[in-house]
Amino acid sequence: MELPKRKPNRLKEYDYSDTGVYFITICTKDRKRLLSEIKVGFGIYDKPQVCLSEYGIITEKYLKKISNEHVDISVDHYVIMPDHIHMLVSVHKKLGASQVPHPTNETIPKFVSLFKRYCNREVGWNMWQKSYFDHIIRNERDYYEYYAYIENNPIKWMFD
Repeated sequence: MELPKRKPNRLKEYDYSDTGVYFITICTKDRKRLLSEIKVGFGIYDKPQVCLSEYGIITEKYLKKISNEHVDISVDHYVIMPDHIHMLVSVHKKLGASQVPHPTNETIPKFVSLFKRYCNREVGWNMWQKSYFDHIIRNERDYYEYYAYIENNPIKWMFD
């Protein structure tokens, strides 16, 4: 059986070695709901709250750890949903780093790999789906649209 051809997920003419911001989504293996629970209060105006599980607490710990320990990357905003996480990740060009463009930006794949490895090591099994989704933030408007998407994801969850 021939597998369907995948569309390239790289943006043409984009220098992936440059400073930039990425919207990233990582899902749990088999989309199991093990990271959090979305709860609503009793008031009509209450915003849904993300209540982290034991696995969600581990997830958050390593998002913060990587962001705090690596000068070339920072997690600007995130939400830990029951079966996935969304985040805005900024890549900062290292001082004195080579100005030669690379065909792919190794920083994001390394970040995702390191993050998954830390979490998996602590829980003792592979809790993440193999791949992840990324979108290059193209401008300030794009940034704020994805920021709002992250912020409003728990509300959307309630209606799905």
